[in-house]
Amino acid sequence: MNTRPIRRVSSLAALVLAMLAISAGTAHAPATRAAAEPAGAGQRAQAARVATHSPLYRTGKLARTGCAPGTLEKDDVEGYKRFLVNLTGCLNRAWGAEFRQANLSFAPPALRFVTAPVTTGCGPWATGADGVYCSEDRTIYMLINQAALRQPFALGVARLLAHEYGHHVQESAGIWHYYWTARSAAGVATRLQLSRRSELQAECLSAVFMSSIKESFPVDQDEWDYAVNWFRRNGHKGWAQNDHGKGATQAVWMERGFASASPLSCNTWAAKSAAVS
Repeated sequence: MNTRPIRRVSSLAALVLAMLAISAGTAHAPATRAAAEPAGAGQRAQAARVATHSPLYRTGKLARTGCAPGTLEKDDVEGYKRFLVNLTGCLNRAWGAEFRQANLSFAPPALRFVTAPVTTGCGPWATGADGVYCSEDRTIYMLINQAALRQPFALGVARLLAHEYGHHVQESAGIWHYYWTARSAAGVATRLQLSRRSELQAECLSAVFMSSIKESFPVDQDEWDYAVNWFRRNGHKGWAQNDHGKGATQAVWMERGFASASPLSCNTWAAKSAAVS
């Protein structure tokens, strides 16, 4: 049991508002990929193996970094930026070590702050998103506006940044190559399922990282359980199509990642269809 003092926000209502503010996050990928020529069966099979048998799945638990990015205070823009920069440094160290262990090349993503939705190198900002990753420029964009600053919830903000970083992990490991290769020959239903596999894996990888810093951050177990249950009830509500997974499915992959602290538990590409519904 976690015996650390519970770092609660002022009220349950405030926590709900904070979760709403950091729940939305999406990944952008280059529009040019979406318009690519359909890949052949051999190319798709080869790309699938990279996704389902990534060396990252054999590296064990994510390295602990002793990450303590600081606190978030209401209306503190510079403090918010500092928190994100510090946390990105932790993510760089943890995933950099993981890629070295997997004998894969790795370069950290760029981090950019915006005060309003912008058009990235991957296209228009997704409606409702508070953070996006663009694989074209390998940049994580984090939205810092009045809503984000009104009642900042450190665990929720960290989870969102770690989710977007999870997409950079997918891109760097070659996993996203399979996503786009498979999309080129897929119908609508299969494309939605591919999107869910990508988003659910990023959510699981986010939870892996959160587990790796649970002592130093610290991640209070009660707050984590609340966040998971919030996504179980509400995680699907921000998306017009089922491209991120049902709320219950999102919660399952969050729990898997946090319990294992290992990328092995996040292999959505080898999971049965029912597990990524």
